[in-house]
Amino acid sequence: MKYNPHDYQSFATEFILSHPVAAILLQMGLGKSVITLNAMRELFCRGEIRKALVIAPLRVARDTWPEEIRKWDHLRDLTYSVAIGSPDERRKALAVSPQITLINRENVPWLVKELGGRFDYDMVVIDELSSFKNWQAQRFRALMKVRPKVKRIVGLTGTPSPNGYMDLFAEYRILDMGERLGRFIGGYREQYFVPDRWGYGQVFSWKLRPGADEAIWRRISDITVSMKSVDHLKMPECVMNKVSVHMDEKEKAQYETLKEELFLRVLASNKRIASEGGLGGDRKAPQILTIDAKNASVLCGKLAQLSNGVVYTDNGQVAHIHDRKLDALEDLIESAGGNPLLVAYWFQHDLWRMKERFPGLRVLRSSEDIRDWNAGKIPLAAIHPASASHGLNLQAGGSTLVWFGLTWSLELYQQTNARLWRQGQKAETVVIHHLVTEGTIDERILQALKGKDQSQDRLIEAVKAQFNSFDDRRG
Repeated sequence: MKYNPHDYQSFATEFILSHPVAAILLQMGLGKSVITLNAMRELFCRGEIRKALVIAPLRVARDTWPEEIRKWDHLRDLTYSVAIGSPDERRKALAVSPQITLINRENVPWLVKELGGRFDYDMVVIDELSSFKNWQAQRFRALMKVRPKVKRIVGLTGTPSPNGYMDLFAEYRILDMGERLGRFIGGYREQYFVPDRWGYGQVFSWKLRPGADEAIWRRISDITVSMKSVDHLKMPECVMNKVSVHMDEKEKAQYETLKEELFLRVLASNKRIASEGGLGGDRKAPQILTIDAKNASVLCGKLAQLSNGVVYTDNGQVAHIHDRKLDALEDLIESAGGNPLLVAYWFQHDLWRMKERFPGLRVLRSSEDIRDWNAGKIPLAAIHPASASHGLNLQAGGSTLVWFGLTWSLELYQQTNARLWRQGQKAETVVIHHLVTEGTIDERILQALKGKDQSQDRLIEAVKAQFNSFDDRRG
């Protein structure tokens, strides 16, 4: 296919070429892979780089980047290998000595250890820079060991600060080695934050000092460019819909008991819940199941599970409370009139119940699953945000997404929505349904996602690309 770049794509490619360190905050659907590959190809042609490493989520490294290279005519002369799988498979991929090595982020520590002093990549591209937001993670520490050897580095993400400005420290530390936001998290906190919640000599959360957000923007703006898809693409309308789910009085009482007492005993029903291993047997005698939330974090998870209808007990069993969300999902399937639906789930027992209620449900895991979905062969599919949110192109298969259970992660939430609401979506409207059980933690999660979104939008707006001033900025 012939590549005819949009103006913003040419701008972003030129930005990468002119900035050895670049943070490209591209919202989903703007084509960050082909933009970066264009820059890499030009750098190879100029002789400025010999080898490049692309670090990405597993499925993105395996499927999306190779697909982009094969898709565009002008990129097909690039050589690449995918270093995933077993250690022997990874070693074989490295032995090929391609121009571009693609690897999943979990294997970065292995790669650094495997190569040792032979780590000789001139350029590193981190697809989903936000996955390096934890300065204590092994992948962060491993990459920092070899960062001084890398002449060029590019960080790509559409969600730079999914959980607040604290995330930016590690992301920019890996890019500029601490030049803009400092080398140590303690100094970054002291300069830009104050304690928000603390007790017993420990700080539990931090909040920005007045004006700190603008100060951070100024510090990172010279190596950062951001773009919103709605500014540069003719995007379909995105309709966010809240589908209210109502528990009965008994179920509400169970929810409130668990919330207030952190403890709940439930009489097990004879309802069988399907699992990957088959169906559980019917219980012949009444059984009491115990649900115990040992702390606030566990309680949040238990309440979210109960809102969905089933809760894990202390011994790993599942206590069935209600099927309200399954009923609501069935109504949505019926109202879709045969049009495909994509369902996002969080807890495994929710997937089991959906598969039991809807036998035709297919989980999108493999490359074949994704091809079949985009070919219109799957009327009802399910994805887990943590494993299928980044980089997958699913817009050809449908235009309706249903959140069966929400996630606290703004990054996973936005990225999952962007599997359908992105460039190439043929439908004029993308509909995103949220199944929300009234009076439960579901409402708080949805509200928190909206709050984080507003904060992140401010960051993106602050460093938004201005095409007509690019020449001045270079000078």
